[in-house]
This record gives sequence, structure tokens and C-alpha cells, in this order.
Amino acid sequence: MPEKCPVCGFRYELELGFYWGAMYMSYGLSVVIVFLVGISLYFLANDPPTWVYLTTVAATIVLCTPALFRYARVLMLYLFGSVSFDPTFNRK
Repeated sequence: MPEKCPVCGFRYELELGFYWGAMYMSYGLSVVIVFLVGISLYFLANDPPTWVYLTTVAATIVLCTPALFRYARVLMLYLFGSVSFDPTFNRK
């Protein structure tokens, strides 16, 4: 992850350890994914054996990990970093 935004110069890490909270957000997002995959398997696959649940959930979480890592940090910036997107900003 770059230290600063190449367009506006915003420093991403507002303070030391700022993104530790993103780990908890990532965990929360993972729990939601596990819940949704489990419910989907139960209804769409007619309650398969336990190994199918474990394999499918593990594969889904492993495939989603890069996105979870990124979006947990984005949520952390937006919720606690006083950051907002300005589409009209244009550095000259």
C-alpha cells in the first residue's frame, strides 16, 4: 500500500497502528460471508455433509481475503479517519 495518495498527497496511515481496527472489521465481514455461504448451502444444496460446508466456506474465505483486507481498510478510513470522497477535486 502506498504511503501517500499520488493524486492529492493524503497520508493513509493517520497514526501509528491506525489499521489494527481493520482486522476486526475484516473478521466481521468474514463472519457475514461464512453465514451467507452456510445458509446458501443449506437451502440450495439440501443440507450437504459437514465436509462440504467446511471446504466451501474455507475456499470462499481464502478467495475473498484480498478484497476483505482492502475493504476493511477503506471502511476504517471512512468511518474513523474523517475521509470523504470528493469527485470534483482536481489537482493541478
